[in-house]
Amino acid sequence: MIDLPRPALVVLVGPSGAGKTTWARTHFAANEVVSADALRATVGSGEGDLDASVDAFAVLDTVVAARLRRGLTTVIDTLGLDGDRRRTAVALGRRAGLPCVAVVFTTALEVCRTRNRARDRPVPAPALRSQHRRTAEIELGDDGFDRILRVDTAGEPVRAGVAAAGPAPPPRPGLRFGLQVSAFGWGADPRGWLRDVAVAAERAGFAALSVMDHLLQIPQVGRAWDPIPEAYVTLGYLAGVTERIELGPLVTPVTFRSAPLLAKMLATLDTVAPGRVFCGLGAGWYAREHAAYGLPGSAFEAIDLPSPRARLDALEETIGVLRAFWGAGTKPYGPFPETTCYPRPGPIPILVGGGGERHTLRIAATLADGCNLPSTVDLDRKLAVFRAHAVAAGRDPAGLRITVLDVPIVGADPDAVARLVERHRGRSKATAYAAAHHAGTPDAHVARYTRLAEAGVDTVFVSLPDLSGPAEIEQFAPVISAFG
Repeated sequence: MIDLPRPALVVLVGPSGAGKTTWARTHFAANEVVSADALRATVGSGEGDLDASVDAFAVLDTVVAARLRRGLTTVIDTLGLDGDRRRTAVALGRRAGLPCVAVVFTTALEVCRTRNRARDRPVPAPALRSQHRRTAEIELGDDGFDRILRVDTAGEPVRAGVAAAGPAPPPRPGLRFGLQVSAFGWGADPRGWLRDVAVAAERAGFAALSVMDHLLQIPQVGRAWDPIPEAYVTLGYLAGVTERIELGPLVTPVTFRSAPLLAKMLATLDTVAPGRVFCGLGAGWYAREHAAYGLPGSAFEAIDLPSPRARLDALEETIGVLRAFWGAGTKPYGPFPETTCYPRPGPIPILVGGGGERHTLRIAATLADGCNLPSTVDLDRKLAVFRAHAVAAGRDPAGLRITVLDVPIVGADPDAVARLVERHRGRSKATAYAAAHHAGTPDAHVARYTRLAEAGVDTVFVSLPDLSGPAEIEQFAPVISAFG
């Protein structure tokens, strides 16, 4: 797996037969690679039509300039031996604000010769020797590249100056995955769709399954008239069609239900799915659904939510009520004359969702069993604040769970990734959408999730933007298996 910035300008440098085109097609989508050979076939009679080279390079220059103006990843697949052309490309990349990377192919001459002989129109032997020698002698230090890679296509790509061989990488840290279902494209068979998704998630190795607790579909995911089932009814059904996977709402707004009623619902869910229930809590935020359903703060005629401070107070109070109703006995608690909740549930972890540093993370660190953060935040900063709150409260941060919500685009190969981005980006720019969803192959996501695990993340809840059924879940399975 090669870790390159995206979007970026990538210039390939190396002789014929060095494996440049195959390497580029392995790591990039077809539309990201601008190849002189391919363009010779477009403007001439074939890839070996050298008489078409001038026209092919004119088209190449136009395509490269247009892609860079739009901030798109652009891989220039030529010999890369012309210094003026390299520096011109770097200048265009700089103007577009993109990182510029040179990839130098160090494949042995004999390997290049063997591959060259298999071509329909081999490069003359003296020309190939000259290309190989010039590649070895080339100096890229003055071209302005941000990064230089040296690649032998018989081995793994490494950074310039680093030997290809080395010790095996250390084992990956442990990491669990949960599937967050945010959109419900169930067609005419809601029950069958939910069952198939849940069973596929369990089979793929997901440790947890969560659903959004909203009453209207939120604008970040879909349209208000898209189907979105009530969370706890759905979780009760999922408990009956699964055996091992943990179940819960990732973020239940405390404005939706009275705290004792929520305690009873979760205790009931634990009865039918013993030992498999977790509770994600949040302060609530979507005013439209509060008004539509007459929830606290709307009273039918108003649309204003309770103030942020009031909602955070309610979040703090709800955790205390849940613990009281799930505890032993039926003692009074706060305004409630008794805390009767039978059958009593087993331990139900409470996770607080949100990244507010003064209040939300303090509540999570001092009262809950962990936190849930979006993967788009500055995780190092948020976790430092969270842990500091825990220490201030006399709690051991190592005993608290850290979970993250991630919304990734996962494709089997670079071409599949590009197709998914184009299909789902809507009016967003392709580069912005791809960056927001960390669009990439399973290997790319494994590398990113390894960094999250090293930061202390316990579980990544994955919300797949393209989830239409079991197929997308199976596509994610290699990522889970990479972490054992």
